Amino acid sequence: MTRVWFALQQTPAPAWPSGDDFSVVRAIVSIVVVASLLGVFVWLARRGVFGGAPRRQRPAGLAVEGALPLGERRSLVVVTVEGRRLLLGLTPVQVTLVTELAPSQGAFDRALSGQLAPPEGRP
Repeated sequence: MTRVWFALQQTPAPAWPSGDDFSVVRAIVSIVVVASLLGVFVWLARRGVFGGAPRRQRPAGLAVEGALPLGERRSLVVVTVEGRRLLLGLTPVQVTLVTELAPSQGAFDRALSGQLAPPEGRP
C-alpha cells in the first residue's frame, strides 16, 4: 500500500494541454474579429455602400422653414413651395392649410434697407 501511495505522490498533477490554452485565445480573438467585421458592415450599410434602397431626396422647390409642436403629434409647419409660403396644420390623419403667408424675403430686405439708409437731413 505504501508503494501505491508513494507512486501517487510522485505522479505530477496533470497539466493543461498546450492546445487548450491556444483554443481559448483563438476563441477570444475570433469574437473580437467577428464583432469588428459586424461594426464595419453596419457602418458601410448606413453609408449606402451596398446599393440598398436609394435615399429620398427632397424635391426642388420644397423647403420646411420651421415647425412648432403643439403636443400629441400635432404641429404647425411653415413650408415654402415654389415661392409660396404656407402655414400648415399637421395631425396624425390630416394636413390642413391654415393660411398663406407673405414672402419673408421682402420684409427682411425692407427692414435691412431701412436700417442702412442715412438719417433724414444728412447726405
